Amino acid sequence: MKLTRLLCNSVLALLFCGAARAQSSNEPSLPYSPSLNLESIDKSIDPCVNLYQYSCGRWQKDNPIPPDQTSWSVYGKLYEDNLNFLHGILEQAAAPGSQRDAVTQKIGDFYAACVDETAIETRGIDPIRPDLERIAALKRTHDLAPLLATFHTTIGSRSLMFVGGADQDPDNSAQVIASLDQGGIGLPERDYYTKDDAKSKEIRERYVQHIQKIFELLGDNPDTAKANAQIVMKIETSLAKASLTEVERRDPYKLKNKMDLASLKKLTPNFDWDAYYADRHYPSLAILNVQSPSFFKQLNSDLKSESLDHWKTYLRFHVADSVSPFLSAKFVDENFDFYRKYLRGASEMQPRWKRCVQYTDRNLGEALGQAYVRKVFSPELKQSTLEMVQRIETAMELRIRNLDWMSPETKKQALVKLHGIRNKIGYPDKWRDYSSVAITREDFAGNIRHAVAFEQQRQIAKIGKPVDRGEWDMSPPTVDADYNPQMNDINFPAGVLQPPLYDAKMDDAPNYGDTGGTVGHELTHAFDDEGSQFDANGNLKNWWTNTDREKFDERTKCVSDQYSGYVSVDDVHINGRLTMGEDVADLGGEILAYIAWKAATADKDLKPIDGLTPEQRFFIGYAQWACANERPEDLRLRAQVDPHSPAQYRINGVVVNMPEFAEAFHCKAGQPMVKPSEKVCKVW
Repeated sequence: MKLTRLLCNSVLALLFCGAARAQSSNEPSLPYSPSLNLESIDKSIDPCVNLYQYSCGRWQKDNPIPPDQTSWSVYGKLYEDNLNFLHGILEQAAAPGSQRDAVTQKIGDFYAACVDETAIETRGIDPIRPDLERIAALKRTHDLAPLLATFHTTIGSRSLMFVGGADQDPDNSAQVIASLDQGGIGLPERDYYTKDDAKSKEIRERYVQHIQKIFELLGDNPDTAKANAQIVMKIETSLAKASLTEVERRDPYKLKNKMDLASLKKLTPNFDWDAYYADRHYPSLAILNVQSPSFFKQLNSDLKSESLDHWKTYLRFHVADSVSPFLSAKFVDENFDFYRKYLRGASEMQPRWKRCVQYTDRNLGEALGQAYVRKVFSPELKQSTLEMVQRIETAMELRIRNLDWMSPETKKQALVKLHGIRNKIGYPDKWRDYSSVAITREDFAGNIRHAVAFEQQRQIAKIGKPVDRGEWDMSPPTVDADYNPQMNDINFPAGVLQPPLYDAKMDDAPNYGDTGGTVGHELTHAFDDEGSQFDANGNLKNWWTNTDREKFDERTKCVSDQYSGYVSVDDVHINGRLTMGEDVADLGGEILAYIAWKAATADKDLKPIDGLTPEQRFFIGYAQWACANERPEDLRLRAQVDPHSPAQYRINGVVVNMPEFAEAFHCKAGQPMVKPSEKVCKVW
């Protein structure tokens, strides 16, 4: 349930302050940008007509999308600032002969291996040659299981037939059990294989060309590569059609299908689960959760109907495609050309150093995070953030107690859940130990494998053990925040608590409008259409009366219907059922932030600043977190897979439901940012 106010997960762009700055300075530093920027405002726009355009219009004109990005935003610029800052840290850590502790050496050597393009080019496909040889040596379909076990451990890609891992027990969130999930496809999600519109057909044709190109890079002649691409597409299409949709996956009960190992074997008798789990070193399995049984039923059928040669062809492609970013330039280029250039609209590849910073963060995040927080996250910043969170929780308690549509019985349980939420701010209390991960300066692809294997085995080792509720699933430099329904916690890494999102130099109004709204957003996720199905302990358990649930569903439908009327790009509308949770959280979060801000400043004599009243500064601060430019290709992709609405609707779609906004800007009935009172959506 990530907020992901980053508008895509691997986004983001040219440097705000330039690579040269990080390289020339002995001590990396983050640039400053205010949380309310007057230079971003377009005063030719009436905020009562379009608050987003008023608040961000000049920002959009002054910040075109860099050629190596699929979109560009305030979050994106902070993400880039962080990359540049981390770049300086890693350049220092990688410097030969420098005095380094064990953690600094680990991240420095990982980064050094990544930027050594000469060594990577020399190896060519050598990093995957043993994998390809093992695939070629397969003698029977039954032997796929131990091979998949190896690939899932060392490559870990979702595209390799299915996903095997570990998750909290949906009925007992204090325990970890084994889990299985759908996967096996190379396009972003299953609807890419099923839709019949012209654009979807074009994407599938282009994807087949990409598959063919990968086979040619592996040495196949064009005719063989073309035939092989059709084989891969046939298998993927079969798996996709049996997969749950993105909307279906929002229902946690659809993902709860617990069974014992004997039942799994009965569901998929054509796969050797004993060999798979033995080779992955799983403990004895009393129970596991199969999130999509229909998918595994189809996989079992395909294991029988497709020849061994077809499965070998399928695996050759997916091994190479998954590892392409870590291989020689021709693989890297093809990966970029399809996944970022064609699917998402980027015209240039990110520079090597930038990709290497991201790989270090993704694979050794809490090692890199230690160096990051020492420089940018003070105890005072952590304390001020906690105080804001506590005020917003108090606002939520007040809202729950005063709801006119919820019964006392359900209110009681809602308050129990609210009081049980854990707040994780900045960074973990205990750092992850990467000492067992073998990292060298000479073998980048090998380092990736060792890091992936470490994390895969770390997850498997949790099975049968109590949940560590102090663990984080995001690294400290991450510019994002989330709510985890099974942990019942909200997570705010240090990276998202930097200017312009949280600005200690600025007055409370824009800080509460921006970061306060983010805190409220994550808090509201505990009570959105999905999070509300989990109790205070994180168990999938109904704590509602039937009548209250019906009233809740009626109110969230108001939000879903509103957003379904918005156009994302061209003729593609927002899927309000997909975005409902995030849209409800956006609305609830900003209402909570407003209440908390008013309480925090109740004894203060607030004056206008720069010609803007405190209330206006609150709403402009809110709108300016979302200032963005977005490519149509990326908007089209995210309309199918992203549970977040496009940026402008995350602002305008909220304030039309807040009379406080209309009052702040003296908006009149009938203006676009003013809804008739009887049509205002009210949930929390």
